[in-house]
Amino acid sequence: MSSQMNLVKEGEKTGEPGTSQSPAGLQAGLKNRHLSMIAIGGVIGAGLFVGSSGGIAAAGPAILVSYVLVGALVVFVMRMLGEMAAASPNSGSFSAYADRALGRWAGFSIGWLYWFFWVVVLAVEATAGAVILEGWVPAVPQWAWALIVMVVLTATNLASVSSYGEFEFWFAGIKVVAIGAFVVIGLLAVFGLLPGSDNPGAGFAHLTDAGGFFPMGAGAVLTGVLMVVFSFMGSEIVTLAAGESEDPRRAVTKATNSVIWRIAVFYLGSILVVLTLLPWNDPSIVKKGSYVAALDSIGIPHAGQIMNVIVLTAVLSCLNSGLYTASRMAFSLGERGDAPKAFAKVNAKGVPTAAIWASVAFGFIAVYFNYAFKDTVFSFLLNSSGAVALFVWLVICFTQLRMRGILMREVPEKVTVRMWLFPYLTWATAAMIVFVLGYMLFDDANRKVVLLSVLVAAVVVAIGVALQFSRRSAERV
Repeated sequence: MSSQMNLVKEGEKTGEPGTSQSPAGLQAGLKNRHLSMIAIGGVIGAGLFVGSSGGIAAAGPAILVSYVLVGALVVFVMRMLGEMAAASPNSGSFSAYADRALGRWAGFSIGWLYWFFWVVVLAVEATAGAVILEGWVPAVPQWAWALIVMVVLTATNLASVSSYGEFEFWFAGIKVVAIGAFVVIGLLAVFGLLPGSDNPGAGFAHLTDAGGFFPMGAGAVLTGVLMVVFSFMGSEIVTLAAGESEDPRRAVTKATNSVIWRIAVFYLGSILVVLTLLPWNDPSIVKKGSYVAALDSIGIPHAGQIMNVIVLTAVLSCLNSGLYTASRMAFSLGERGDAPKAFAKVNAKGVPTAAIWASVAFGFIAVYFNYAFKDTVFSFLLNSSGAVALFVWLVICFTQLRMRGILMREVPEKVTVRMWLFPYLTWATAAMIVFVLGYMLFDDANRKVVLLSVLVAAVVVAIGVALQFSRRSAERV
């Protein structure tokens, strides 16, 4: 039977609203409040806090345009993914949909690339968290902190999906409250309404008073796009998690419909506050970090330590979700026969323990490489996974182009979320992603990332195509 004809069966396999998964599979252990916070927190990564200063230095106030462009890209991609996920919730999300719409090779390739991306992220975030923790408790070496963080979050994920959801609920909650408070307090200071503020409260003057809105030229907007695009990775996690929720269809629909305001408030809102509190070329933005510099300009004491706590929370949230996401993708690949069958086995609590341990094992190896071979092996891992985010978004575009027809033939009543201006906006989004990848080839800082990522992707795709060919040959025999 073709993958298209299996659509309804696969959708039912993940559970209908108000029901739990079958005892042999993942369990519906995530509550609606968990999914809501995972959706909100998914767009707030550590990259927003620690990476925005570089974008501001490169593009000035025009970095806001970069965030608008990338934000629009994410909104469109999430809309496409939401259309498919709402109609057929699946723990494999876009990998499972690519499997059905484009072929087994596509689901295999993007699934393993996405898994690879997140297990490398585990090492990056574990090290980032360890640096902060070592600063607070120097007696414990950095490698030990990285180990402790990984062990604690592994235990959380192994316990049950609800424990993952509970940890993520509070991690994401801290991020949301912190960003919300920053935007409100910052805007009050911007307009001179905050009592006791040290900031002169110049309104929106700083957006143009240091060389204009485009001080580095309009072309810097594209440079800014390259610097901020990767901080948006993670918004798609909610579509994987929805498969283990009480009401998958409702959760996906709600998350997809709210992505616009989430990006507007947390990204555009917070960066706008930074750029209006300080001139874009203020040295403290690069020296201290954009958010710490902004808080210092208001006169908030211990701004650096406050931001360290928030960044650590973001790091732990990313680690927690990264391990969850990698394990669920491995589980989905195992279910489809594209990974060891052991990955598709779950314990009595519906937790795919083998998939979690495999992801953790590679994560631990990557952490070791980060300490022992930072400039060689780990550098290769980091660069070769760097563009995977864009590959995933591109595959989502091409998958949705095919899946719309499949869904309308098979389950039209379940297509409750629809991509706007289909298929024109889908094609336009794909073209923009291709443009960004092409532009990266002409950027010295990103050329190596694209080339190595394409190389690794080509190897994985070749393996996927070979496996699909061998399966077809076996079926004919």
